[in-house]
Amino acid sequence: MAVGTEGTVVMLVDEKTVRPRRDRLRWVNAASAVAIVVCVVVLVRLLPVEQAVQALQGQVDRLGVFGPLVFAFAYVLAGLLFVPGSALTIASGALFGLVWGTAIVSIASTITAAVAFIIARYFARAAVQRVALQDRRFAAIDRAIGTGGWKIVALLRLSPAVPYSLGNYLYGLTSIRFWPYVLASWVCMLPGTFMYVYIGRLGAQGLRAAGGGSEAVGYGKAALMVAGFAATVMVTLYVTRLARRALAEQDTLAAATVKGMDDEAPASASTPHVRGSAFVLPIGAILLVLATAAAWTRQDALRGLLGPPGAALREAYSQTADGVVFDHSKFDALLQKHVSDGGWVDYDGLTADAADLDAYIAALARAPFDQLGRDEKLALLINAYNAFTLRLILDHHPVKSIKDIPDARRWSHKRWSLAGHTWSLNQIEHEQIRPKFNEPRVHFALVCAAVGCPPLRSGAYTGAKLEAQLADQTRYVHTHDRWFRFDSKGAVVKLTKLYDWYGGDFKQVAGSVLAYAARHSKELQAALDAKKSPRIEWLDYDWRLNTSSNRSGP
Repeated sequence: MAVGTEGTVVMLVDEKTVRPRRDRLRWVNAASAVAIVVCVVVLVRLLPVEQAVQALQGQVDRLGVFGPLVFAFAYVLAGLLFVPGSALTIASGALFGLVWGTAIVSIASTITAAVAFIIARYFARAAVQRVALQDRRFAAIDRAIGTGGWKIVALLRLSPAVPYSLGNYLYGLTSIRFWPYVLASWVCMLPGTFMYVYIGRLGAQGLRAAGGGSEAVGYGKAALMVAGFAATVMVTLYVTRLARRALAEQDTLAAATVKGMDDEAPASASTPHVRGSAFVLPIGAILLVLATAAAWTRQDALRGLLGPPGAALREAYSQTADGVVFDHSKFDALLQKHVSDGGWVDYDGLTADAADLDAYIAALARAPFDQLGRDEKLALLINAYNAFTLRLILDHHPVKSIKDIPDARRWSHKRWSLAGHTWSLNQIEHEQIRPKFNEPRVHFALVCAAVGCPPLRSGAYTGAKLEAQLADQTRYVHTHDRWFRFDSKGAVVKLTKLYDWYGGDFKQVAGSVLAYAARHSKELQAALDAKKSPRIEWLDYDWRLNTSSNRSGP
């Protein structure tokens, strides 16, 4: 009796001791979860996530028809090496869309399951058996499959008792035949595959919507997408619950699962301790907070990873009063004819005059660049960039957005002949203009054929008028709310994302983005002079084509 009483007292003391610790741990885990969510939201804002998706999409585009094959091969390899496939499955939704992403991952995951099964059964049986002996549930799974065959494999795929990659190998040691195993795996992995691909597709749509891109979704379409995703999750969870109930009817498998859970429990209830795994969430939250803080202090460097490269602005050319003048009259006539006030382009009309545009582009290839003075050089580069962009759109006309053109044939495509060189649009901007001209106003003159970019002038730039033309462009941008808005009462200035992407260029000239913008806004300059510091917000960048049909304002 004394021993029993003593034992009872010990249990009561332990319960009183452990419960507060468990409560505190719950609060710590809850706080950690909130911190993780907040950090993820902040990091998505800080990191060039959209550019990363675009860069990855560009790599896939460059591979052409081999893109899906390379992705599928990487998926199979990752699965065989026990790398979790959820991240790749989500990525497939962003890269290939819902239908093709599901198809590619479904085929790749089934191939992975089949290859791992064959390896376990015929080539690495001894090694896999050693792993199987360490999992108490495997013996029960083996017995259940011996009785129920492919039906048990199907249920386990819907509600896995072992991880996907490990299960692929372990099933190879069971008595199930190969083709029933492959068919059951393929069909019953589809619900989960579809759900993860849906997540990736939603994420890609969200990034484009946040950027105001051509694929930005309206409220109705967004509601349908979210509703569809919610339905997918509900169906998947329902099917998983049905599978779990069916598995519970297999007594040996259910018992083994419970036994496995018991083995993971503390060895003695009278020993008040907390497992190390309980601290995973708080430690992860702390690391993520530190990473977020580091990202916050290095925002410019992070944007340079996948965004426009940084450049040290300097003047590489001298001005000459009696230098050679390049003739831009052909381009000037085209712009006057097909570009209306506000930079709206009649691409149908321009298509009819494509021969004149091609004649001007041919002349650019023979331009005597070295003989031109500083302003003539810059005018030539700006006009060439804009003319090449127009030709790019015509090459894919009709198109809703320049971003609908594969990246491999867009800004990074090295195809444009200028002054004896062959460059890409990116090379013209980032190698020939920015590092060789101390002139941030070029960002208001180079036009990317989008509604959100500065307006295309209805006339060509010339060396003689360049200063006045750049000043007029900059004034126009800072007097239209598509690119600039200042709320003096709310102390908020909303700027085009050009200021975000090329912030380093503006800082080199004016010391800060706000100081540069204030040069072109008396109200903003007055606020800065009054020692006020307005908060910067970035305006959505509308990637729809700058065609006349998309005109919604001045």
